Amino acid sequence: MLKAWFAIPFWQRVLGAFVLGVAVGVIHPEVAESLRPLGTLFINALRMLVAPLIFFAIVSSMLQLGQGGKAGKIGAQTIGLFLLTAVIASIIGLTVGQLLEITPSPDLVAVSDYQPKVIPSVTEVFLNFIPTNPIQALAEGNVIQIVVFAALVGVALQQLGDTAKPLADVMKAGAQVMYRITKMVLELTPLGVLGLMAWVVGHYGLSSLTPLAAFIGAIYLACFLHIVFVYGAMVRLAGMSPWFFFKSVFSAQLVAFTTCSSFGTIPAAHQAITERLGVQKEYASFVLPLGATINMDGCGGIYPAIAAIFIAQIYGIPLDWADYLIITFTATLASVGTAGVPGTAMVMLTVTLNAVGLPLEGIAFIAAIDRVIDMARTTTNVTGDMAVAVVLGRNKQAVAAET
Repeated sequence: MLKAWFAIPFWQRVLGAFVLGVAVGVIHPEVAESLRPLGTLFINALRMLVAPLIFFAIVSSMLQLGQGGKAGKIGAQTIGLFLLTAVIASIIGLTVGQLLEITPSPDLVAVSDYQPKVIPSVTEVFLNFIPTNPIQALAEGNVIQIVVFAALVGVALQQLGDTAKPLADVMKAGAQVMYRITKMVLELTPLGVLGLMAWVVGHYGLSSLTPLAAFIGAIYLACFLHIVFVYGAMVRLAGMSPWFFFKSVFSAQLVAFTTCSSFGTIPAAHQAITERLGVQKEYASFVLPLGATINMDGCGGIYPAIAAIFIAQIYGIPLDWADYLIITFTATLASVGTAGVPGTAMVMLTVTLNAVGLPLEGIAFIAAIDRVIDMARTTTNVTGDMAVAVVLGRNKQAVAAET
């Protein structure tokens, strides 16, 4: 029985669980609610991996990339690509928001208990990069602080050379151990996807989304266009068939879609691009955690652009080309500037609305369906992380036989 189960390709097992979860949520909402612990178990298992995996993987990758001074170059290229795709995402969001009819339904009711989030200052954002207690950062899963500390450890080990070789070997071995544990945890993916999708559909119900259907549809369409055309073009330029890329990362996309966690999807994304796409582990271990922290094409590009247009229409406030430029600029900067801040998407939207003078209270109209929107946003973000990793770190010997 188990042998037959594992004989089925992984992505087919995950997709089957996804479809079954949606079906159970529609047909038996009560049963669907009871399946939520399966999803919670899976998310907890992923969260267990994140801090140690990122720490060991970043240190190990710095030891590899540090040879020949590649780390700085790869870091600059990675951030540059993330910023470029963020600008394109904002433009796509504005275009879709303008071309589609997303005028809100008169049945739309604000969420009365929504409280606008406090926008962190620039100083607070940058101070949050440096951990005052690295052990606490690891315990709390503060990813940006773990990345910074691990990078410093990697640089120090590289500079010390033979003196620190025993510790460097421990770090490399630790990375291998975490990769192995990751493969074990990812076998739970079908169960996790089943529980999460059943709960989402059973809890919210398809009918509850009707008043916001146009807004949700615009977000999903913009994310789809960005994924297919922007990321597809990127991997094509890297010498890979876009079809092969999307087929190979599909299981990781489903994990992102159901968990709504870029950090939680790092293990699945790492496995997909290293084992199926030929991306070298040192590149994947560097790009994916950095991307999960600052690459927010869905949260910081597409979502604020469409949401700003939607909220402007709710209050009857016209927007002109200057407003659209401000939205593009602030959304791009916010995608990097709010890294590591809880509720990132809402914080980014708050920054954008403030910049163009739209009322923050408008966020209350869309806060209720944030989970449904976050599924598309997170999938977009994670796909972008994987596409950038393919562009920068694909093994030159892994010639694309997939055409």
